[in-house]
Amino acid sequence: MTSYVRRAATVTAGALALAIGLAVPALAHVTVNPGTAVQGSWTKIAFRVPNERDSASTTKVEVEFPTDHPLPFVSVRPVPGWDVKLTRGKLPKPVVSDSGDTITESVLKITWSGGKIESGQFQEFEASVGPLPKNVDALEFPTAQTYSDGEVVKWADAPKADGSEPEHPAPALKLVAAEEGEDDQQGAAPSSPAAAPAVAAAASDDDHDGGDTTPALVLGGLGLVAGLVGAGAGITALRRSRG
Repeated sequence: MTSYVRRAATVTAGALALAIGLAVPALAHVTVNPGTAVQGSWTKIAFRVPNERDSASTTKVEVEFPTDHPLPFVSVRPVPGWDVKLTRGKLPKPVVSDSGDTITESVLKITWSGGKIESGQFQEFEASVGPLPKNVDALEFPTAQTYSDGEVVKWADAPKADGSEPEHPAPALKLVAAEEGEDDQQGAAPSSPAAAPAVAAAASDDDHDGGDTTPALVLGGLGLVAGLVGAGAGITALRRSRG
């Protein structure tokens, strides 16, 4: 019986090590979560910023918004301990929206500062945005991460031609077409920039504070493995006792 217990422990430890190994790369970069949204919709996104330094904390995060496909309405969710500044300005050149309107000004950047992300921690900075463009496959949000020792890491590299990941990839939101019968607006659009905060207020009701569900799924899977191993050991022991 002891050998089965040891085998179960080995399997569980191996599966846990594999899960952790797969999760580490995903936490190593600044990312947009969720990473996919519907074209033409309104959505809430979170910029997930991990601290990659052992001897310094992250003290400022600057996210640039696309100017070739601007997002007319942007509102932010307050983050305790952090100050936020939403910068609006003129676009490099006017852009005609999907509805036919000519856009000359839009949100250019959001800056979070005044707080700290310590070593081994991450923080999510949320924004409600829309409407997303309908004929674009992805939006990139180049981000500058400033550390307490003065180091600035720019997450702004475009994807490589061969499909491999660059050293400092820009956070990206993939856009997919709405399925047949799906409302591509996913909620009412505010009639003016002043009404945009209402979208964020509604979005804040979502149970986002629960965080990533990956650890729960991993633990559930490990529990299943351990249970199956234990069941097998019990059946074998029963057969031996009957023999």
